[in-house]
Amino acid sequence: MRPFSTSSRYAERVLEGVDDDGAAERIVVWIERRPDGSWAVGRAVNPQQRPSGAPRPDDYVFEGYELDDALERANEVLEDDVQVLEDEGSASRVRPFTRKEILPRLERHFFRGE
Repeated sequence: MRPFSTSSRYAERVLEGVDDDGAAERIVVWIERRPDGSWAVGRAVNPQQRPSGAPRPDDYVFEGYELDDALERANEVLEDDVQVLEDEGSASRVRPFTRKEILPRLERHFFRGE
């Protein structure tokens, strides 16, 4: 897999589980900020197995300008995946996405140009 820059990702969660055939499966959910100031939420299954780590258009489950909307959608997706893992017997615990984790980086972007 060619390297892919995740510098636009402000938060990310990785869930480990198994697929229907019992093979290891990795689910990645992230929140990214785009150059136009919009937010996007993505979800990819086994991105490490792709020729490129770059997200595909169908990986995105939300695109919009409100951070609170992005957080809400990201947490809905995350909760759905956690529920499936728990139903399959995996005791996966992940932290929800929060404004508190996003705001420091957003402030650095605006006030320091990072």
